[in-house]
Amino acid sequence: MNMTNELAKERNRAAEERTLMAWIRTCLSLISFGFGLDKIVGAINRTRLGASSHADLTVRLVAMSFILTGIVAMAAATRQHRRNLILLGRADYTYVPQTSIGTGTALALMAIGTVSLLTLIWGAMP
Repeated sequence: MNMTNELAKERNRAAEERTLMAWIRTCLSLISFGFGLDKIVGAINRTRLGASSHADLTVRLVAMSFILTGIVAMAAATRQHRRNLILLGRADYTYVPQTSIGTGTALALMAIGTVSLLTLIWGAMP
């Protein structure tokens, strides 16, 4: 057993834990934002007379998109974390490039933002 290799693996294990915790914070933020958006806009619309059901549906779809993005990203981060811990436990561990969960999450958020912007533009048209 090479002590240098084992210490490097331990640092990598600790880094994996920090990375998973960062993903937990990010996903919790996405889920909370989606839930809060729906509840806040719903409460505002309930206080106004003649609120548009189209606006309610649009906000609900955007909110659900944020929540779904958070759930899917958390599932992917958890899967990647478990896979990396298994690889680190192997004696013949070598780095294997992986698909970026961050890139996928960023693309999902860009899609949500684009749809939201188009919906706002479409709703502003007479």
